[in-house]
Amino acid sequence: MDLTAGQRIALRVVAALSFIGTNGVFLYYLVFHSRELLAVLLHPAALVFVIDVFTVMVLLAVYFADRPLGRHRWPTFVALSLLGGLGFSIPAFVLLNSRKR
Repeated sequence: MDLTAGQRIALRVVAALSFIGTNGVFLYYLVFHSRELLAVLLHPAALVFVIDVFTVMVLLAVYFADRPLGRHRWPTFVALSLLGGLGFSIPAFVLLNSRKR
């Protein structure tokens, strides 16, 4: 997959903002406010969102297993997703499997 310099920068920005922003908030609450985080995760609406995200991750992993983007395969995508969420893993996975034009 070939990407322009602008596309590569945009993907890096999105991945960084997602990793630092949304994942950072999650890690902050995990470390400093674990009781509140547990209460949120036990709420039915929040649980539905978590299930939805895991479903999307599995579907994308199956897609990447069937149609690999490059040398990095679906286990890398799953690891990135668990590390930083889909907002981080999708652009990071595309970047890992891309070439400069």
